[in-house]
Amino acid sequence: MKRGLDILMSLSGLILLTPLMLAIAGLIKLTSAGPVLFRQERIGRHFRPFHILKFRTMVPNAPNLGRAITVGADPRITRIGHLLRKLKLDELPQLINVLRGDMSLVGPRPEVRRYVELFAGDYAEVLSVRPGITDFASIQFRAESELLGTSEDPDAEYCQRILPEKIRLAKEYVRRSSVLLDLQLIVRTVLVVLSRN
Repeated sequence: MKRGLDILMSLSGLILLTPLMLAIAGLIKLTSAGPVLFRQERIGRHFRPFHILKFRTMVPNAPNLGRAITVGADPRITRIGHLLRKLKLDELPQLINVLRGDMSLVGPRPEVRRYVELFAGDYAEVLSVRPGITDFASIQFRAESELLGTSEDPDAEYCQRILPEKIRLAKEYVRRSSVLLDLQLIVRTVLVVLSRN
């Protein structure tokens, strides 16, 4: 039932949001050199790698110009990228990942290989389900970049405090997973995004 809901909602979302997504793509092309979409390897269900899709919010080649995590007012973020991130519109292309079966609408946020390997034992449980666009951690750490921007050592802060808490929340999701919980988290995510604007 969960997969059927994912297919129905992601396909409906892609159809309804096509004009908005085309407008965003046009803005990205007009204001910044480089591709419209950002693709990055993430680790999915049962440790299978896949490429997550996002609207590009940083300068081209950003992963090679700084940290794997985004911290505070990262200078790599483009002007339109700041707005897309604030409104979470950069995540819309992940509806394609959901339709493909790489992701679910709701599930633990997918991480890069480096962090999954650091906590491989924990991720054996976390990645027993498809990763998702939103989950408990997405809501709790909605201002993660700003939080890391106040740390003297953002990488250590992420690995020692934030990521373990994300993993704990991901395990909670896996253990409580249900269609009703998914619907509740989708509604909470929308409310959180709207409340920041």
